[in-house]
Amino acid sequence: MKKQHIKCFLFFSLLIFVLGCKSNQTVTTEKVTNQNWVGTWATAQMLVEPNNMPPAPGLTDNTLRQIIRVSIGGKRMRLRFSNIFSDEATVLKSVSVANVVEGSTIDGKTQKILSFNGNAGITMNPKQEVFSDAFDFALQPNQLLAITIHYGVTSQKTSGHPGSRTTSYILQGDQVNNVDFAGAVKTDHWYSIMGLDVIATKKSATIVCLGNSITDGRGSGTNKQNRWTDIVSARLLANKSTENIGVLNLGIGGNCVVRGGLGPTALDRFNRDVLSQEGVKWLVLLEGINDIGGIRKAEDAPVRAQELIDAYKVMIEKAHTKGIKVYGCTILPFAKSFYDAPFKQEARDIVNAWIRNKNSGFDAVIDFDKAMVSEPDSKTILSNMHDNDFLHPNELGYKRMGEMIDLDLFK
Repeated sequence: MKKQHIKCFLFFSLLIFVLGCKSNQTVTTEKVTNQNWVGTWATAQMLVEPNNMPPAPGLTDNTLRQIIRVSIGGKRMRLRFSNIFSDEATVLKSVSVANVVEGSTIDGKTQKILSFNGNAGITMNPKQEVFSDAFDFALQPNQLLAITIHYGVTSQKTSGHPGSRTTSYILQGDQVNNVDFAGAVKTDHWYSIMGLDVIATKKSATIVCLGNSITDGRGSGTNKQNRWTDIVSARLLANKSTENIGVLNLGIGGNCVVRGGLGPTALDRFNRDVLSQEGVKWLVLLEGINDIGGIRKAEDAPVRAQELIDAYKVMIEKAHTKGIKVYGCTILPFAKSFYDAPFKQEARDIVNAWIRNKNSGFDAVIDFDKAMVSEPDSKTILSNMHDNDFLHPNELGYKRMGEMIDLDLFK
């Protein structure tokens, strides 16, 4: 009898142990599957024009400190770097991130050195983008983050984002661990940096804002982080029901939807700038004014308007295939601007009427035209809302745009 009791005891002990292991395994699996990568910051890539290239001493063998404003926070993250538009290799010898104290000065206690496939640096081949290894960092929502890169050899053709509206700092030599970049050469452009993702819960998601200079923020304040996308992001973070929503600004100044303009067209960059972002649930599309502004003859106006509409349809379909809701933004007023002409106004009217049509395919409409027009039936922007060109909003105009968006669209 005693032997039988012992056997029974051992059997049930083993059974409890096995079930306990399975239970723990389930909990661990749940913890992993309830988290995912979500974009908290991104910027659209293009071939940097000669007049926007890094000033002397340049990037090769020198150190660049760049500042970004993130949207949502997290405890684990990874950075994305670009050599997409380069035809030569670019070497990142070492990279670090840290909290910003002021200007180019960082809090050295928060500095984190990145790795790439376990190595301190990486060579980015031509046409390539790379991710850093994931790393722990206490990233706060809405904070400024300094990204410091010590370069080796760099490509003469540089991938970056000229319209940063944020100052970057260059020092000669390896200065990654230098807390204060006093005496650095300043430039208001971003180079190589492309995106920042954080590990977040499944309830978290992000918004991609695809556009031109009005999304990129021309007319907003340098180092003020007050583009309309920043205003929306701050509002989302301050709202309990939307505080887990990130905002990615993928605007390019001078960009077109169909052809011409600066940078790849919206159609050409759509897969990378929208579909490759992590955790995207919504797309806010504000593009088309530069296509319309480029119309040369009156007879081309309805043709260009239809081309824009057809392009919107392609982007809507691509996004919907990935489960992304698409919100169409009406094109802002531009009478009295350098684009103004009766046939261009006709094209804008055609496009805006289609965007507002319930059969357009957009999941909702954000009527920036209505919010920014000087008076009903006018085609002129509010007199105190533009950057002295009757086309680009000023800081007050971007504030108005950011505040008129209904946050319920993102719940």
